Amino acid sequence: MMAKFNIEQLHWQSPKQAMLKALREQVFIIEQSVPEYIEWDEYDESAIHLLALDDVQQAIGCARILLERGRVGRMGVLKAWRGKGVGYALLMEAIAICKAQGLTQLQLSSQTHAIQFYEKAGFVVTSDAYIDANIWHKDMVLKWG
Repeated sequence: MMAKFNIEQLHWQSPKQAMLKALREQVFIIEQSVPEYIEWDEYDESAIHLLALDDVQQAIGCARILLERGRVGRMGVLKAWRGKGVGYALLMEAIAICKAQGLTQLQLSSQTHAIQFYEKAGFVVTSDAYIDANIWHKDMVLKWG
């Protein structure tokens, strides 16, 4: 049976900001030990935020789109929801938004364990591995058009 969830597009000032922040805190700060001063930055204010909600309107996943930089990031899914299509749906929504805004490519910084996930969506690695927030990453890009 497919998991039931929907994705909403938010701005930082949304009434659902608290849900978004709590989800990012759980996935990045608590689970992955990302320092708080790295997690919260000046880009949140101007970004497009995607929030995946389950059938009782609980936050289960998120992503952040920086249109002016052609980047997607802060993609996270609660552990209990991983492998159920939430991350893929968030990524496809981010790509669709970027295409609709006239972008011709999308960049991201992937944690090395997630590279295959992004490759399945067509992203290709464009850098050597590096450490960001104490986690190994590689840059990736998806081009279209």
